Amino acid sequence: MPLLERVRIEVYIPDPQLSEYENLVNLLANEFTYAFGGCSIVRGIEGNYLSIRGDRIPDRISVIYTDAPIALSTDFAVVAAYSRNLKAAVIEALSEEAVMISVEQVYHFV
Repeated sequence: MPLLERVRIEVYIPDPQLSEYENLVNLLANEFTYAFGGCSIVRGIEGNYLSIRGDRIPDRISVIYTDAPIALSTDFAVVAAYSRNLKAAVIEALSEEAVMISVEQVYHFV
């Protein structure tokens, strides 16, 4: 059985229980499903961040991710361009930059 190279795209979104954040998760779910065949969503993850004043602030986030059938090793420019466009769409949807997008190489054993 072959080992297939894939790109995992993860979007970490604050979860303040507001409709615009839920709308973004739904928008990304549609994008990832139609573009790459599916996605997974993990909601209610507890985390922390350090404020500018040095205070530890508890935070809740949702993570939505997909595995795209492309290889980072050969399609880096394509993945970088997609990530930039994704980040721009997320910032436009929420008017904030507190969203993190992570891209990494994964391998599927099929």
